[in-house]
Amino acid sequence: MATVVRMPEVLAGVTEAAIQAWLVETGQEVSVGTPLAEVETEKAVVEYAAEAEGTVLRLLVDPGAAVAIGEPIAVIGAPGETVDDGDGPDAAPDAAPATGSAVGEGRLFASPIVRRLAREQGIDLARLHGTGPGGRIVRRDLEAQAAGAASASQPGETTAAAATASATAAAPAELVEEVPLTRMRRAIARRVTESSATVPHFFLRADCRVDELLELRRRVNEAAPVKVSLNDFVVKACAGALADVPEANATWGETVIHRHRSADIAVAVAIDDGLLMPVVRGVDRLGLVELAATTADLAERGRSGRLRQDELEGGSFAVSNLGMYGTTEFSAIISPPHAGILAVGAARRMPVVDDEGGLGVAAIMTVTLSADHRVLDGALAARWLAAFQRRIEQPLSILL
Repeated sequence: MATVVRMPEVLAGVTEAAIQAWLVETGQEVSVGTPLAEVETEKAVVEYAAEAEGTVLRLLVDPGAAVAIGEPIAVIGAPGETVDDGDGPDAAPDAAPATGSAVGEGRLFASPIVRRLAREQGIDLARLHGTGPGGRIVRRDLEAQAAGAASASQPGETTAAAATASATAAAPAELVEEVPLTRMRRAIARRVTESSATVPHFFLRADCRVDELLELRRRVNEAAPVKVSLNDFVVKACAGALADVPEANATWGETVIHRHRSADIAVAVAIDDGLLMPVVRGVDRLGLVELAATTADLAERGRSGRLRQDELEGGSFAVSNLGMYGTTEFSAIISPPHAGILAVGAARRMPVVDDEGGLGVAAIMTVTLSADHRVLDGALAARWLAAFQRRIEQPLSILL
């Protein structure tokens, strides 16, 4: 009997996702664990594997089309088996009774998302020609209809879009490129906007002398089987500071404050079209080399779209390092539920005055702590930053 494959809930709380790319073709035999598709969520591209064996009978969703969680996306069965031999009507995309004379007594194939958008935009689906698999109406069909309606507007109508266009008419069209927003870029825009608007940020800065740290890193890498980065030392020092000031290892819970017993720290990873923040669990319990291997693995799998759902969730703190780009200092936006994020700049040689008033030169790394004032008061955040600075400037403490 044919098995209907439905859009999985690859990320908690997500109501829809998109097939970025199919990794199988119609007629291909698959077994349990065979990668079927790359599913694009708001945070990452996740590889989805088959949970049944058989032959791919139909692929029901075009790459790029948004689909509600639980919607049919493919059918797997025995060679020659038809879709109707499976789960009956459920083996095909969700269907809604057709209205109007356009399709007679036939069925109108459209997902719940498309039907909802059509209702919101006042579009009669019965008048549309579906371009999806099997004539299914997909989101691009709605967009094409909306674009056609806009172009058919009566001369003289004034819209906000027209006003905006006239305001920018001075810019030659060949000098402006419109880059379509990806789902990830939309998600990043929404999350940082929400964070800036709802999380009361405040910022503390410290200049850390890192000559001893740079020398220790050089010596460690002479013997380490895995290259240890400066950021690995920073992440480990953050975990040490959370142990020194355990009250800072907390997150906001609306009615309570959650105190965490483990140092689970998110590490910002830049990818081609956005930013991921995979969480390293139990940094306080990891050795430096193990931490370096773990962060390198998360970063590599993040860039290739192979992170798991649980690796992108949770944590109480985060680190964002732009030092490798030559940035000397910056302030980062907190990614809830984290209560803080440490922005790390590049280490650079600078003149310094020692305790006796003498002038010298030292390697200085500027860090900026962004703190959630609902969880961390100024004095508590200052204590944490001082603990971090002590560990960075006395790097042997990071290894203990």
